[in-house]
Amino acid sequence: MTDLQYLAFDLGASGGRALIGSFDGNRLRLDELHRFPNAMVRVHGHLHWDALRLYSEILQGMRRCTQDGYRPISMGIDTWGVDFALTGPNRTLLGNPYAYRDPHTEGVMNAAFERVSKETIFEQTGIQFMPINTLYHLIALVRAESPLIAMADRFLMMPDLFNFFLTGVQAVEFSNATTTQCYDPRAGGWAVSLLETFGIPARIMPEIIPPGTILGPILPDAADETGLDGLTVVAPATHDTGSAVAAVPSDGEDWAYLSSGTWSLMGIESLTPIIDADALAFNMTNEGGVGGTFRILKNIAGLWLIQECRRMWIREGDTLSYDDIVAQAEQTPPFTAFVDPDAPAFLNPPHMPDAIRDFCRQNGQPIPETKGQVARVIFESLAFKYRLVLDQLTALHGKPITVLHVVGGGAQNRLLCQFTANATGVLVVAGPVEATAVGNVLVQAMAHGAVADVAQIRDVVRRSFPMGTYTPEDRNTWENAYTRFRSKTET
Repeated sequence: MTDLQYLAFDLGASGGRALIGSFDGNRLRLDELHRFPNAMVRVHGHLHWDALRLYSEILQGMRRCTQDGYRPISMGIDTWGVDFALTGPNRTLLGNPYAYRDPHTEGVMNAAFERVSKETIFEQTGIQFMPINTLYHLIALVRAESPLIAMADRFLMMPDLFNFFLTGVQAVEFSNATTTQCYDPRAGGWAVSLLETFGIPARIMPEIIPPGTILGPILPDAADETGLDGLTVVAPATHDTGSAVAAVPSDGEDWAYLSSGTWSLMGIESLTPIIDADALAFNMTNEGGVGGTFRILKNIAGLWLIQECRRMWIREGDTLSYDDIVAQAEQTPPFTAFVDPDAPAFLNPPHMPDAIRDFCRQNGQPIPETKGQVARVIFESLAFKYRLVLDQLTALHGKPITVLHVVGGGAQNRLLCQFTANATGVLVVAGPVEATAVGNVLVQAMAHGAVADVAQIRDVVRRSFPMGTYTPEDRNTWENAYTRFRSKTET
């Protein structure tokens, strides 16, 4: 049969890509068409996303598709979660979307608890408490009496904004809606009473659509610019982790996943949300997945720490590659010091290596001086944080987890994958690296009937992409070090 082609856009906090997925009914091949940078833009002390430039890059990726001779059936866009835009009654963008690390949410989450208890918010939303959550950005706008709230006609998550530009449809896809802490997973809709308690008008919240919804063809202006007349837009799991989890090459029920990139998202898949005292105590989150599933997971700071260290080192004149950093870490003695990757000090520090050193100093540990020492502290600490979260997930799951699937860019970091196997004591299966784009493409294929369900998506992934496996080593040594990690990082 002739390969079916699907166009996927995968946008992250540091960059985006356009990829073509070619599917022959048995195996999937990905080809990259266009790559572009993304970064938060600081204006008057606030951090924003340049949404119109990102949209122009999407159009450029679509043009490249035409120039390279591809004729995709459809296209789909996924991005990070939490961030949103507001549109006005005349269907125009209101302002520049705030970036999730913007400081205007400082103190807002704790102020919210003075009006509605933490327990009540969790009961209604089932979402992990983080100051970056959409709910606190909306509350910040209300508290500041922002005219944007009064003028707003619709609230759209970032991928939904781009879908709106392309099709004119204003809707929010399920997997991304659930990242907001504005969605009630039990009721299956927006948490209207919670929103209105905080003065957020529920009228601006649009229809929620399931992953795999066909939104319709692109508008004439986009078709004229790109040469893709008649191209259909599908909403995949528009939250990048939702797409990545759909592409986890799992088999059976005794597995967990780790979507490893700037953020590490670690969890299990469930047919129902888990909203109880243990989930609250563990600060777990219930996010939507493909096929009516929920992703019971925890957001962990992830490779953000090493990315920011590398950015500082490059600024200071040392152009280390990630392979160079891993090699230096590998040559450094183990277990000298530990950090909590999720400590507030690491959310957006001016100098990440200094922030790592300050944490160690304040906790009475040896201070890592060399780049290899700093990197080793980060990698070991991430592996131990994964162990901690895996233990919590096991308790919620109610039965042992024997396999951890690592997908995304972090699957390429062989040192971190081995450390993760050593720390958790379970088999680590790494790959595919491009899980988000794979899931995006195959959910589009499912929308068009080329694959039947998520189980078949995962069959295709296992046939199409190589995997690496890592078995636990030096268990006693790592178990002893884990005890030290807990003592140095828990308050």
